Amino acid sequence: MNANAVVFTAPNKVEFRRVICPDPTPDDIVIRTTYSWISNGTEGSYLRGDRIGGDVPYLSGDPMPFPILPGYQKVGVVESVGEKVTDIKPGDTVFCTVGKVDGMFFPMGGHISPSISNRDWVWKLPRQPQPLAYSGMLLTQVGYNCGTRAPINPGQYAVVVGDGLVGQWAAQTLAAQGAIVIMVGMDAHRLSLASRLTNCYNVDIAANDWVKAVQGITKGNAAVSVDTVGSPQVTEKLIAVMENRGHIVSAGFCGTNDKVSLQALRDKELSLDSMSGHTRPRMDKTLELIKNGKLQTLPLITHHFPAAQAAQAWQVINSRSEPALGVILDW
Repeated sequence: MNANAVVFTAPNKVEFRRVICPDPTPDDIVIRTTYSWISNGTEGSYLRGDRIGGDVPYLSGDPMPFPILPGYQKVGVVESVGEKVTDIKPGDTVFCTVGKVDGMFFPMGGHISPSISNRDWVWKLPRQPQPLAYSGMLLTQVGYNCGTRAPINPGQYAVVVGDGLVGQWAAQTLAAQGAIVIMVGMDAHRLSLASRLTNCYNVDIAANDWVKAVQGITKGNAAVSVDTVGSPQVTEKLIAVMENRGHIVSAGFCGTNDKVSLQALRDKELSLDSMSGHTRPRMDKTLELIKNGKLQTLPLITHHFPAAQAAQAWQVINSRSEPALGVILDW
């Protein structure tokens, strides 16, 4: 079976081309993709050759992860289902993580249509809001995971470092629990957007002393801090804004620059929480929160590109020539 797909063929080289997929099995669903949402951080690290799988960084001597079919989130319409699939039918609108493919570094990937996907990789979508709102649901779930990983009570301070997609959804999740959120970032538009959606405080990370600025708000009493940028240096700086027995959540991809001093955490008896990937219960909860309007996704979309112009989309993302946040491929 043939499909159209976005393929990373070499470091920093993006192509849109035909690929070969295995025939569907009785457990599979064939989905005609309508929208797929680029994960700027994760996919970008694959495109550069910085990682070779999940949270596994590339090390000298490892095989380079090319060619690879990037991505892990999309929505579409079901074309057919295998005989063992009984709860989804042709014509249903669904969210899907990955589809099967032959001839790639991994035998699956996200930006592909049609997508041949196991039933376990698919979620049937409600009628509202529009399907586009769910097209980044796995990454939305990462932000939800960040915001629920550590305990927090209404009125407590939560600091989120990073104004990208994960940071935005972490801030929304924390605010929904009643936390007073402080977002530390570097893009004025993104910080303003977060403030509009969560009523959070904004701190410019490029300021002379952003830690002191955060301390001025929290008085050193943040219950939770979330590093979404993958910086051990940021993680260690966050210690200064934390209350005793608080939680620092590490969410960004650190690659091989991953050393954090555990001794530095001991004075305040801080916990360091790490998180990665997705689970079905978290995905189910994220879907519910999007449906109920508790997690906003559509305001974070800044760009649409036809899927065939994926290379141009990545040029915009990597060059930062435009303020790209949520980037959608239209199929």
